[in-house]
Amino acid sequence: MFKRLNITCDEATKICDKSQYGEATVLEKIKLKIHFLNCVICKLYTKQNLLLSFFYKKQAEACKKVHHCLTSEEKEVLKQKIKEAKT
Repeated sequence: MFKRLNITCDEATKICDKSQYGEATVLEKIKLKIHFLNCVICKLYTKQNLLLSFFYKKQAEACKKVHHCLTSEEKEVLKQKIKEAKT
């Protein structure tokens, strides 16, 4: 029975990624936890992956708060460049 719970490091990273997005099943999460008992590298990968996702989400939230618009002058310059490129 325990042989069915053993997974490779490749499978562990896939389950880790799925788990972050709420797509991993309970059985997959159990397999991942059992794998962590034997594999420090995959445990570290998961920790780093969670940290990177956290920082990315924070940066994305900050980016959404900034209003990105071109000024009227910048729009006109861009329109001129497009017209020049077409001819």
